[in-house]
Amino acid sequence: MTFPSATLLAQSILAGLFTGALYGLLGLGLSLSWGMLRQINLAHFALAFLGAYLTYELSSHRGMDPLLTLVLIVPLFFALGAALHWVLTRFRVSPFNSMLVTFGITVIIEAMLQWIWTADYRKLESSYAEHKLRLGPLFLPVPELITLGLGVGISVAVWLVLRRTDLGKAMRAAAEDAPIAAAFGVNQQALGLMLSGLNAALAGVAGVCIALAYTLTPSQIYAWIGVVFASVMLGGLGRPLGPLIAGCIIGVTEAITMAVTAPSWAPLVSFSLLMFVLLVRPGRVR
Repeated sequence: MTFPSATLLAQSILAGLFTGALYGLLGLGLSLSWGMLRQINLAHFALAFLGAYLTYELSSHRGMDPLLTLVLIVPLFFALGAALHWVLTRFRVSPFNSMLVTFGITVIIEAMLQWIWTADYRKLESSYAEHKLRLGPLFLPVPELITLGLGVGISVAVWLVLRRTDLGKAMRAAAEDAPIAAAFGVNQQALGLMLSGLNAALAGVAGVCIALAYTLTPSQIYAWIGVVFASVMLGGLGRPLGPLIAGCIIGVTEAITMAVTAPSWAPLVSFSLLMFVLLVRPGRVR
């Protein structure tokens, strides 16, 4: 075990915050889907990587600015998410079966990514990657700052919509007690389509952030599932700010672990935290 300098420790904490913001952004849609629609949507991760590859394609071969690709990705993914929700509700798929169905969709999307872009590593070269801000002895990469800004901004915006608007209150009422909400005129089907579309659009936004900061390969889809699941479970289902806070805690803890010990210990952090919470407060995750 080595003890890093104060500068290295501070840089590691910053890196953990940036990574945690991406965990939170990825977990936001999954948390809302699971907590409010009762759908365990594993295809969320595949959609994120599909968004990353589309960003790579549009930016590298079509000359679009990576952030400008959101203009195309967000509405496209909204439509995909709404269509997926229609299929799951049309055939009355249970929460457990939704996990199996969406895992199958994940495998299909991974195969499609490999077919189109092959299994080779891909790296998006953008103007954002060339810039780093400096804060004293610390460096702030612009792609990671964009991810942090989007993660915090979107999480807060979703929280405000769910808490302060009639639309958000109707969504929460339908998730809490659908028959009573329907008796008061809440259109659960329309709200479900809207929320599922939003969740898929959030996956697309996360995909743009992945493309900006990470090297891409289709098999990486599965590497994100465990840690994002831990962020969702620790943050609480259906809670917009929960995955962001939990993700940042996990990200910082992982970064400090890598700085003090070795990178191989980092993956143990998220599940150790999850098991601790489940043992100490078993009713916390629900």
